[in-house]
Amino acid sequence: MSEITDVDSLRRAMDENSEQPEGPARNARAEHLLLEAEKLDVPLAVIEALGHQLKVYSYSSEKGKMFVPFARLLRMWDERPEDFDAYETHSLHWVFKWMSAGMLDQPHIPLASVEKWLGEMERRYRLAGHSERAVRRAEFSVASHVGDMPRAERAYAAWLAADRDAMADCHACELHGQGWWQAHNGRDAEALELWRPVLEGEFSCAHEPHSVLASSLLPLLRLGRADQARAHHLRGFRLVRPMESMRGAYADHVEFCALSGNEARALELLAERPAYFTDEGHPRSELDFLSVVTLLMDRLAELGLGGSRVPGPAGRTWTAAELAPHARERALALAARFDERNGTGYVGERARARMARRPLVDRLPLGVRPSGASPVRAPERPVAPGAGTPAAAGTAESSGDSALPALLVEARRTSDTLRPHAVEAWAAVARAAREAEAAGDDDVLEPRDRAEVADHEAMALGPGATGLFERAAELYAEAGDPGEALAARARAAYVHALAGRVDEALAAVAGPHEEILALYAAGGTGLLQTASVLMARARILTRRVHAAGEALEDAVLEEAVTAVRAVLALAEGRTGEDVRLAARAAEAQAMLGELAGHAGDVETAAELSARAAEAFVAAGLPWFAVEYEARLAQLAHHLGDVDGAERALRAALEHGGPYLEPVGRAQLHLQLAEVTGGLGRVAEAADHALEAAHWADEAGEGPALGAWARHQLGGFLLRRGRWAEAAEVLESVLPDVTAGTHGEGAVVQTLWWLGDCLGELGEHRAAAERRLQAAEVARHWPEQQDHATLAHLAASSLEQAGLADEAERAYARAGELWRTVGDAPGLVRSLRARAWLVLRGEAGPDGARALMAEALGECEVALDTAPDEGARAHLTAELGDTHRQFADLLVRVEDAGATDDGGEALFEEAVTALDRAIAVYAALGPDALGDRSRAELAAARLEAGLGRPADAAARARAVLAAHKNAPEEDEAARALRDGAEHLLDTVTEEEREPVED
Repeated sequence: MSEITDVDSLRRAMDENSEQPEGPARNARAEHLLLEAEKLDVPLAVIEALGHQLKVYSYSSEKGKMFVPFARLLRMWDERPEDFDAYETHSLHWVFKWMSAGMLDQPHIPLASVEKWLGEMERRYRLAGHSERAVRRAEFSVASHVGDMPRAERAYAAWLAADRDAMADCHACELHGQGWWQAHNGRDAEALELWRPVLEGEFSCAHEPHSVLASSLLPLLRLGRADQARAHHLRGFRLVRPMESMRGAYADHVEFCALSGNEARALELLAERPAYFTDEGHPRSELDFLSVVTLLMDRLAELGLGGSRVPGPAGRTWTAAELAPHARERALALAARFDERNGTGYVGERARARMARRPLVDRLPLGVRPSGASPVRAPERPVAPGAGTPAAAGTAESSGDSALPALLVEARRTSDTLRPHAVEAWAAVARAAREAEAAGDDDVLEPRDRAEVADHEAMALGPGATGLFERAAELYAEAGDPGEALAARARAAYVHALAGRVDEALAAVAGPHEEILALYAAGGTGLLQTASVLMARARILTRRVHAAGEALEDAVLEEAVTAVRAVLALAEGRTGEDVRLAARAAEAQAMLGELAGHAGDVETAAELSARAAEAFVAAGLPWFAVEYEARLAQLAHHLGDVDGAERALRAALEHGGPYLEPVGRAQLHLQLAEVTGGLGRVAEAADHALEAAHWADEAGEGPALGAWARHQLGGFLLRRGRWAEAAEVLESVLPDVTAGTHGEGAVVQTLWWLGDCLGELGEHRAAAERRLQAAEVARHWPEQQDHATLAHLAASSLEQAGLADEAERAYARAGELWRTVGDAPGLVRSLRARAWLVLRGEAGPDGARALMAEALGECEVALDTAPDEGARAHLTAELGDTHRQFADLLVRVEDAGATDDGGEALFEEAVTALDRAIAVYAALGPDALGDRSRAELAAARLEAGLGRPADAAARARAVLAAHKNAPEEDEAARALRDGAEHLLDTVTEEEREPVED
């Protein structure tokens, strides 16, 4: 803590304190500074310290403390107004508005006192000659708070009608209040139109667009503009998070999550701010927060999560069911205090209405992954119609034998027509049969029924199903269906292949294959059973092709192709007889395509995959087409047919419909994101990446797939210039993007993108940290170009963060890396950056000049060995820039007063450097005309300063002549012309000559 010895040191200390995070620590420092100010025995010092204390109280959770310093300031004003300078006089009147709003937020202050203060504000503003605009706004706040709608409407109209003056709130705050009133009255579209200039960055202040972004969330959801609501949440929460004083806006974000299916994220937000449960310095925002907490806890209980542990007031653990009544009781008690003070029931009505709000969307994917520290898992939603177990199966648990006939009919229908979830339907039959048998009924299923139950139970088991298929075969034989028994044995054989035992599978299928052909020839079985056995053998032979890898022999491939063609020959001409035969034929087409791919014929593989998908769709089985359309997309991509890949992926999503598993949906959306992003349709790519992240979460199979989707989403948002959203997404995904799962390249890219976002957001220290992290990972790579680039970017961030020494060291490291990789332009830029930093450091002008001279030398050496014209042009431009910057540096040295001759020698040297830059730019031709003219103008100004107006005027005329034909919309050319004309106006009249056309 620096010593306070005079007013200047006090002001520096107050400025430093203003830069600290909001909260009790900053408030305590302000209180200490007031004590130090009183020791100086300077009235203005005390006035400024009181104003500082009042401000930090207002921007914290201890708003209730600001009345004391203001009362003292007002008393000092009334006693000795001459002690106040113009700024403090303005500030005193300005914070009158804070007082009226602050009193309204404290239920222990009587309404009569608030009204009296409003009158006092009006009187003092009138005496000071201020407009009544701020007064009418304050009156509007009072009327709308107590529920006096007629008075609120009158005050609102008077507020807008009054002139804006120095006491009016900033445009951003005024528009927030006006939009809030429109939304409060159900006019959401009007509210968003009023907020538009704030949201688009035209107006801003310390609390805007923070508050507007928070207030816009529910109106956007109500209007169906979910994408904007998501963007405003990600952008706005990032602004609100570090600001302790914005509990009300924070509550808006929690509420948005609770009403958009993001309850788990809402809980994470609560966990980030434990003090918000107990801070009592601002009762109105406490009421807002507790109302939203109640809403969220009720929502969790409604979802069956009332017993889950949740964040709450310190001192004990809480469940949602316990916290809900606690928060409700405290909120309603606070509302009752306001209503008692106001003489109305309005605040309580509004609080109850807020607690009772219903979700506005079932689930809105946000793109950010719950951190894993969330006290509960994201609540599961009901599956979409048709996506879960069929209705008949769902009734089996309690239906017993009374439902068994209906369940059998439904199960047989789904399996005979190849509907999705046939396995689940047969499982429902099995459960109902067990219930009936437990109740004492015997033989509730016929042997054929039991065979199909066992058969489908085996299908659900996969690789461990050999025994169950064999049992099914026995039951089919017992039921008098030898063909289906052979098909079940063939399926059992295929299970061996799935487990990698291909030779064993071939041996096991040989008997059923010979027997089924003989049985079919004798008329003892049908096409379906025969096709099933032939298909099982074909699948096993195809597995053998897969297993062979690069050692694949032509004979092995040909045997598989022959087996598949046998299935096609059997089924293809009879597909109209049974949908199951159509499915066999379509699958055979797909298998032939797969085998063609193994043979290296990618075009045929794509053609046959497309035919298979079309056949499934034509047969009324679109969900079976999905696998082959996904394969077709990969083949099309391999062939360079990006449009074909996109069509196939879209078809797969469409045909999968509600039957597509979440992980499959995530993968398809992720592939579409990569395809559309590669085609430059970045907004669409971001939408697909967002969907991929959402469905990966729904799949619940670990963070790897979701992490990659979020990684991609962050990159697409970055490309769209949506820095805050991209930063939120990338920060959330950092823990899940790992070198072991996604590769070091993905880790570096995520950190790199995040550093870019943070830099754009002005968070330069954080940007430097991320870039340095990325550089550390890339440090071990054989190719060091990325390492050098990241080191340079980190140095730039450190410089922008004001960390000059750290930046200079980082630029030095980047220079070493640029030299290692042989990148002369990078090396030159690092030397120039160091020169500017050194100029302000201990090495001073001499060190800076040495570094700039080194940069020139590196440029000239590199030009002598440039490998091609492109590299030579690039290096020539760097040489011109270095000469120009050398001149700027020399002028800066003179400005610092480092010479004894008035700077004439340095100015002459700078002109020489600029002439060199001009010559270099001239060699580059028209592409460097702007740079050449800027150097010419800089030299002209120096010539004027050196007392050579004619030379200065000649240079200015050259610039005008060079750009006289530039189009008016060329802003750069217009700026150069304006600069040249201004310079001509400063030189002597006798040296001025008309510019020839």
